[in-house]
Amino acid sequence: MPDTQSHANGERVLADLNALRALGAYKTGVHKPTFSEPHRQSLDWLVRKLPEAGLAGAIDGIGNVLGTSAKPGPKLLAGSHLESQNYAGWLDGPLGVVYALEAARVLNTDPSVKGAVEVAAWCDEEGHFGSFLGSRSYVGQVTEAEIDAARDRTNGRTMRDALAAMGLAGRARVAAEPGRHVGYLEAHIEQGDTLESDKLAIGVVTSIVGIWQYRIAFAGEQNHAGTTRMAVRKDAGLTLAKFCVAVDQRFPAACGPRTVWTTGRITLDPGAPSIIPGGAEMLFQIRDDNPTIIARLEKLLRTMADEANGKGPCTVTVERIRVGAPAMMDTRFQDAIEAASKALAGGRSLRMPSGAGHDAQMLATIMPAAMLFVPSIGGISHHWTENTADADIITGAQVFVDACRRILTG
Repeated sequence: MPDTQSHANGERVLADLNALRALGAYKTGVHKPTFSEPHRQSLDWLVRKLPEAGLAGAIDGIGNVLGTSAKPGPKLLAGSHLESQNYAGWLDGPLGVVYALEAARVLNTDPSVKGAVEVAAWCDEEGHFGSFLGSRSYVGQVTEAEIDAARDRTNGRTMRDALAAMGLAGRARVAAEPGRHVGYLEAHIEQGDTLESDKLAIGVVTSIVGIWQYRIAFAGEQNHAGTTRMAVRKDAGLTLAKFCVAVDQRFPAACGPRTVWTTGRITLDPGAPSIIPGGAEMLFQIRDDNPTIIARLEKLLRTMADEANGKGPCTVTVERIRVGAPAMMDTRFQDAIEAASKALAGGRSLRMPSGAGHDAQMLATIMPAAMLFVPSIGGISHHWTENTADADIITGAQVFVDACRRILTG
């Protein structure tokens, strides 16, 4: 790009990220759950910053911040989220919001750029109250009934009470305006070690995985742990354990090269040392960017349950409780990120899928969308030790702003 063009200000980006890091600071990370006081302060911080980029914005009725421009020409939407997991990292979310803000500050004031970057901070990407509630609301996928039913997974607080405490009760939710945006761009830390291990600066995301989640329940017979002979027991906990082992033995033959599966929670009922569990439950998740593979694995999961029911002594039921469709990223936007990387990061980029879910997959349902990754030190995320080198943050900001410029002017 010509030297006369303005570029990202790396020191300003780091200062913004550290200002957000100070809100809800916990060790070297943050504790900033959705609708907590530090989250509210972060949203207010962003609203105050938007005028620097020629944007007007406010917090809407679900906790999203949308910064809009009156500048004529095409509009590119960019952003991420500002809340965190509990006792987690300082970059997961805020990096993408600050990059978007920086792109807006640079490009919206550049007369050579026709059009503008608009900024979004989506609420509850981390799922304290639900699944991508902010970005799903924006694309028209959240009903008032869903908000009525939403509860904080940590303390059971209703979302309505939380919105009221934020001063958002009765405030309208902002919905996407058809045709307003040429697309959506989001930046994020990788949350893995691929870029760091290969000494790369930029990940060009090709797809975002679908996430299918299941509740697998095991019903046996509760009885005394000391007086019930082993031969006649109907131990739901033991059946669950055997089922977990069977999954790891049988899934590899049916999965794809990047499929992952996780048993994230196991509960036993009644959960006492002297009582044989009469009930057990596991929350199980499959991730892949190929819906055909996920469907094949679900079929295998149900076949395994049928086989277990045939053998006894306990019964097994499989309930699908979440479906998150995979999203393919726009190829033209991918090309823009790669071209920006060649110009500003020595071409140290890699096209790669995202194994984690992001708001971009919701935006991809209504407009072209893409994502840029920067390295994560040690691949650590969702923990307070999450970090990225300052130099990598600055390089990522430079590439992100340049990619936005290319998308708007391409």
